[in-house]
Amino acid sequence: MMKLAIIGGGPSAFYVAGRIFSLLKNAPIKIHMYERRWSPYGLVRYGVAPDHPEVKNCIHKFEETARDPRFRFFGNVFVGHPPKNEEDKRLLSRNVVLPVDSLLGHYTHLLVATGCPFPRFHLKLPRRSPWCLPALDIVHWYTYNQLSRHRPPPLENSPHISIIGAGNVALDVARILLTPPSQLEKYDVPEHVLEVLHRSKLRHVSIIARRGPLDAAFTAKELREMMNLPDSAMIPIPKNVLDEAAKSEMTRQQSRILQLLQKGSKNVPGSTQKTWSIDFFRNPVKLETIEKKELLGEAPDLPLNLKLAHTEVDPKTRQARETQEFTNLRTSLVVTSLGFQAEPHDYGRIANSYEGENYDKRLHYIRTDAGGRLLRPISTDHPILDKSGLESAPPELLKPVDRVYASGWASVGAKGVLASTMMNAYNVAETIVSDWLASQDKSVSPAADDTLPAGHKGNKVEDLEFPMKSQVNMDSLPEEVKESAHPVFSFDDWKKVDEEEVRRGEERGKERERVDWP
Repeated sequence: MMKLAIIGGGPSAFYVAGRIFSLLKNAPIKIHMYERRWSPYGLVRYGVAPDHPEVKNCIHKFEETARDPRFRFFGNVFVGHPPKNEEDKRLLSRNVVLPVDSLLGHYTHLLVATGCPFPRFHLKLPRRSPWCLPALDIVHWYTYNQLSRHRPPPLENSPHISIIGAGNVALDVARILLTPPSQLEKYDVPEHVLEVLHRSKLRHVSIIARRGPLDAAFTAKELREMMNLPDSAMIPIPKNVLDEAAKSEMTRQQSRILQLLQKGSKNVPGSTQKTWSIDFFRNPVKLETIEKKELLGEAPDLPLNLKLAHTEVDPKTRQARETQEFTNLRTSLVVTSLGFQAEPHDYGRIANSYEGENYDKRLHYIRTDAGGRLLRPISTDHPILDKSGLESAPPELLKPVDRVYASGWASVGAKGVLASTMMNAYNVAETIVSDWLASQDKSVSPAADDTLPAGHKGNKVEDLEFPMKSQVNMDSLPEEVKESAHPVFSFDDWKKVDEEEVRRGEERGKERERVDWP
């Protein structure tokens, strides 16, 4: 039998479920999806910029998966340890908390598809303060993510915003904040967000990039949208920066980006109320608040001094290194957009060894093999593992955990677009199906191998009783889900909310108007 539990309800989770259903059209399998939000779709709902509605077309495919009678969705269920700090307790106060141990006894297979829901921070900047916040907080604000702080950025007091990072999310945030609210009203932008944008005093956005134009992580499509903003103009990139980049061999994408930067924005600087810039070869080293009024001079609304080190790129490693030159940038607000990461949950206990062993501290995501099988050390007393854990373990010291998998950003890190997420998910789904088919006539899955590498001396991890059960009740559910003081949302419940949001949106002449809590 196959009864698969999926932790996470984003695009990767739906792609895996859909692919398994298509490969096993008539098999009596079941897939249960657990999502900590009451709504499905993950980043498609809470990460895609509202002015990119075409990206959300994949939802139609996800709905087909959800309509399969072998599928069930359990929204508002947080799988993991109960929260400890007060902020997490507040954010999860209405969630059903389901420990991993309670989940395992009801399923034969497990997929971790929790993504990378946490921002990476800059070592020399505050994580969160009144003057510095991660871009993810702004994204969650304008997508009305119920598991976020919902605190709007102080746009009424911020004529100048500095965004640290040069990826697509950095450009998304810059574009949403610079776009006239009247042009956003038709999209999936909540009314309370539009109200703040209407009151915004923002006049300039500086995008700070550690390396040069050819190393920028944003795509040509995102850059082109910035160039075409109706009420903003780009401050031209210094000619020497572009000329130096033009001497290098380029991919097609890099060539397009360089051409766009050379051409500049549709609007000429000086012809618009708002401007933006990309400051290449700069890295923040210090953020100071200017306390004394006499030091603010003629810019009292720029109370921050952001010290930037000039950088250069090593031609061999493509790594940025600081020079001894510095620039001070006066600004009102700093937004860090440096990528995203997973965090070590209690999924390590699945392998019956020390907690968190499946999480790679260096890569910031769960380590898997090429097929998406969760990896764990074959021995727990190797000196490398004693010193630094999984992050330094050579491949020969790792083995797959039987019938436990990870997909999407949880297993490869926060990179790529929806198409790459889909391909990764299909690969993992095919691994799950092939392992299942291969084990039909065997007592041990082909993914399990307790053989120590040649020449290695150590204690084998004794877990012949694999973490996932071979036989389970196909209709059973964890007690925390069946008997909970908090609501558990089915996919039908979500569809009612979906219809209500669309109805509210139609009344306002827009795509939808989101609800906070059904």
